[in-house]
Amino acid sequence: MGGMEMQPGALLPEIFLLIGALACLVGGSFLPRRRQHVARLIAIGALVAATLAAAADLSAAPSSVFEMTYAVDTLTGAARILISVSTLLVICLGVDELAGDARESETYCLLLLAALGAVLLAGADDLLLVVTGYLLASIPLNGLVGLARTGPAAEAAMKTYLMGALLGIGLMLGVVMLYGLAGTTTYSELSTELAGAPPTAVAFGTVAILGGLMFKAGAVPGHFWVPDAAQGTSATAAAFLTTAPKIGAVVATYRLVLELPATVDWAILIAALAALSMTLGNLAALGQTDPRRLLGWSTVSQAGYALVPVAAAGASDLAQPSMLFFLAGYALTNVTAFAVVAAHPQLRTLASYRGLARTHPGTIAALVVSLLGLVGTPPTALFVGKLTTATAAWDGGLAWLAVTVMLNSVVSLVYYLRWVVPAFLPPKADESATDRAGAVRPWATRTAQTAGVASVLLGVGAGLAWTFLV
Repeated sequence: MGGMEMQPGALLPEIFLLIGALACLVGGSFLPRRRQHVARLIAIGALVAATLAAAADLSAAPSSVFEMTYAVDTLTGAARILISVSTLLVICLGVDELAGDARESETYCLLLLAALGAVLLAGADDLLLVVTGYLLASIPLNGLVGLARTGPAAEAAMKTYLMGALLGIGLMLGVVMLYGLAGTTTYSELSTELAGAPPTAVAFGTVAILGGLMFKAGAVPGHFWVPDAAQGTSATAAAFLTTAPKIGAVVATYRLVLELPATVDWAILIAALAALSMTLGNLAALGQTDPRRLLGWSTVSQAGYALVPVAAAGASDLAQPSMLFFLAGYALTNVTAFAVVAAHPQLRTLASYRGLARTHPGTIAALVVSLLGLVGTPPTALFVGKLTTATAAWDGGLAWLAVTVMLNSVVSLVYYLRWVVPAFLPPKADESATDRAGAVRPWATRTAQTAGVASVLLGVGAGLAWTFLV
């Protein structure tokens, strides 16, 4: 056993997340209902500590710890930071929604546990740890979706649970299949041992694993639960489930693809999943009138864009940095959009945003930045993210996939504009935009504006950020 294989200090970010989750769970049981905000401070402290620990570890040499099952490298470090920061923003946008709620401390606990599961997925260097990360990211998520305790939330929780259980069983079946073929679950040995295995059996096992990872990413074929969950649950849970798990799943897919033998053309399979996800998500979003459901389908399409550099893994040097940059831009942009929704929870149709640009210009400015960012408009971070991912696909010999990215971006402009344009129209004569908007949630508003500004700054400073990813 090498000297770097058993180093708990290498897992400080994960330890902070776990301690924070346990502290919220236990502490929340003793805190009076009027002082549940203490659990929020604990969660924020754990996320800040995890982010700082991950940032401090980025300069360390890549290693694999705990019997070569967990990678501590640039991929893991970036995922730690992105997941922690996005979860922190989710907690901030949900302060108004959760304050005084009977399940406030439990919500923070579930958020931290689900974030920890997403981080484990991203760093997993062993198939058994992939299963562990999948379960840890999924079980708390089911609870988060159902905590809203409404009819739509119950339906969304049931769909999330059933879809996750089905594809989770498939993932475990795939792990068993590959273990039977290779005699190992560790990535460092998997590629060598599978090289001589029957390609059909390897393909079956890998496709089963990919099905589970696509569920966490919200991509085809595991996407069916996403729009219902985004529409039916709380804004806090919706923002989280469409952001943090996607980061962990996409990075986990990238790691897995790099270790697979060349006996099967994995690039075509991943490229097909990417194209189907972005196309289906965009087409389904065209007819939506509920902003949350629209964002749910939007995240399906964004999962497709995130998979584009995964298809180019090993074939283009741009694959890894473009994937990480896209995920960073997506996290900021998606949280911005959901923060706007959280700021005006009573606005449940696109038409109800009519006239809000005059009465709430700061919030609508954040909405414009987020939606045009999701399209891929400069100077937002996702413009650079989509441009570099498409370039990686072209460089990796998948020119058709790069063209698909551009065409789908044009299609997405249609339904994003259906949301933005009414906000700049004058309100109807028989109604007041202010009265329709109701009371604005200040924390959600400030989070939307902060994340929106961060998205633009990341886009403007893309060159500097890129140097940390290559």
